Amino acid sequence: MNFNVLGTFEVVHNGVVSSPTAPKVCQVLALLLLADQPVPRESLIEELWVDRPPRSAVTTCQTYIYQIRKYLAEMGAPRDGMDVLSTHPSGYVLRARRPDVDARRFEDLVEGARAVAAEDPVGAARMVRRALRTWRGAPLSNLILGPLLRVHVSHLEEQYLRAWEICIELEMRMGRHRELIGELKTLAAMHPFKEWFHGQLMLALHRSGRRVEALNVYQKLHRILREELGLGPSLEIRQLHQQILSGVEEQTAGQVQLQGLRGA
Repeated sequence: MNFNVLGTFEVVHNGVVSSPTAPKVCQVLALLLLADQPVPRESLIEELWVDRPPRSAVTTCQTYIYQIRKYLAEMGAPRDGMDVLSTHPSGYVLRARRPDVDARRFEDLVEGARAVAAEDPVGAARMVRRALRTWRGAPLSNLILGPLLRVHVSHLEEQYLRAWEICIELEMRMGRHRELIGELKTLAAMHPFKEWFHGQLMLALHRSGRRVEALNVYQKLHRILREELGLGPSLEIRQLHQQILSGVEEQTAGQVQLQGLRGA
């Protein structure tokens, strides 16, 4: 059984999507999966109804837990005589194997890449690419998100951007600047205020002999930041711009490298 949250929420059993049909049951199941620790009943109620829970909230919440237990049993759980979903004094705990949850596979691949990046940058880049391919779209895009799931989704999206940063840093070191231009253009367009993507796009274009395009990226970034935020580009991006204007290559490479491989 596989639980997928990196895109639409779905449960896949024997190769077939067999997710629960009730939206709130899916919402509870997703929260239990992502919490990776006991979730108090009060937290489930907050997630489902925010500050306007019905009088029947406790009973309804217990019903959802019962339905999830029944659903998991029908799908082949529990394993090894242990309850996959159990009740503790501190809340409800869902025990899912990390390889069965796409978000955990993603995290483990990225951490594995970090661990071997210094000795095997090519292998590390492949691992990050595998991690990025686990994403099918915005996390839990088919669910209504309460306050707790929104926090989890925001964290996942930050991890996704960090994975891209690691991937780009590794592949730029490998000299794949030409191959990265298309992806960097997409990332810069999707995240117009994230200067690092713009800086790496400028660097990739410059290294590919497309100096004018690199300078145009800077001008566009400068305009967006001024018009939308009333700010100018960071010192690092301004220095990169000056170095491209001057035709300086080696200094440029060191100016905008990210701390992605060193952790965050």
